[in-house]
Amino acid sequence: MNTIKDIEIIDFPVVEDSRGNLAIVEKQVLPYEFKRVYYLYDVPSTSYRGGHSHKQQHETLVAISGSFEVVLNDGTQEQSYFLNKPNKGLHIKPGIWRELKNFSSGAVCLVLSSDVYLEEDYIRDFNEFLKSRK
Repeated sequence: MNTIKDIEIIDFPVVEDSRGNLAIVEKQVLPYEFKRVYYLYDVPSTSYRGGHSHKQQHETLVAISGSFEVVLNDGTQEQSYFLNKPNKGLHIKPGIWRELKNFSSGAVCLVLSSDVYLEEDYIRDFNEFLKSRK
């Protein structure tokens, strides 16, 4: 069973150039194959996203623009991560509750998911999540 200690920051390879930098995400970079890419944008600073856990899916979150906070909970411990660099990804393994909040103006959160959208993979109630961890 995954815990907060299993969370990792992934450094994406970067090609630096005076005309602008290029971050690269290929299958060798992530510890899983990604099948779905989506992004969150225009999230009001007072709103939060997430509020769920996945049973099987891995996800990596990247602050493509701006910043936001990711609060993770494994049923025992809670830890926050502040994402604000487009060359760093937060790899969240299955069984970890996540909430995203404190979005800056213009923030864009890119998500690289290990599978297509499957509603049955989500746990959307925190109490149900806690029960699943026992």
